[in-house]
Amino acid sequence: MLKSIILLSIITGIISMPSGKAQERSFNLPSPELDSETSIEKALSQRRSVRDFADQTLDNKQISQLLWSAQGITADWGGRTAPSAGATYPIEIYIAVNNSESLTPGLYKYKNTNHSLRLIKKGSLGKKLSQACLGQQSIQEAPVSIIITAVLQRTAVRYGERAQRYVYMEAGHVGQNIYLQAESLGLGTVAIGAFHDDQVQEVLGINEEVMIIMPVGKIK
Repeated sequence: MLKSIILLSIITGIISMPSGKAQERSFNLPSPELDSETSIEKALSQRRSVRDFADQTLDNKQISQLLWSAQGITADWGGRTAPSAGATYPIEIYIAVNNSESLTPGLYKYKNTNHSLRLIKKGSLGKKLSQACLGQQSIQEAPVSIIITAVLQRTAVRYGERAQRYVYMEAGHVGQNIYLQAESLGLGTVAIGAFHDDQVQEVLGINEEVMIIMPVGKIK
């Protein structure tokens, strides 16, 4: 299965880009904080999955911190907040914004090289994305949903069939980072894996494999 994916990617020239004409608008994010009043032990002890969110927006500082926790660069050579097998970094991060203080509703891609967002698609995707996730209302109600995707061939080039296991492990690392960062910010989230892969890809307009969807918001 994995060999077929790699071969198809090489033959067709599939790249890690959304389908359709992208909106060329970029937004710089506030610099992430490297310290907080919440210890790692406290965040671990209090972390729980949250599916009900208050009807409140998230600001750019909160969004910045969440995205940095997922895939922020933390070393001059490119090391990130989450470990990666052989530093192959197959993970990509998108954020579907339903309700933000300053960001227009739409789908954005996180660019960790300069800690910014690029607008991919305008308009709230909450309802359609919720439908693709078996009707889970948390996605429609949350102000934002973070989407963790993967480009498997980046890791498979080095590790072959074993890459699939490594990429799944990496997605889990990223998801836990988001959980703990949300707890530190006084927010709630839940890792969602129940969805129709092809439908989510169609809603988002991407070719990458969708690993986890994490709605995030203020707790009721």
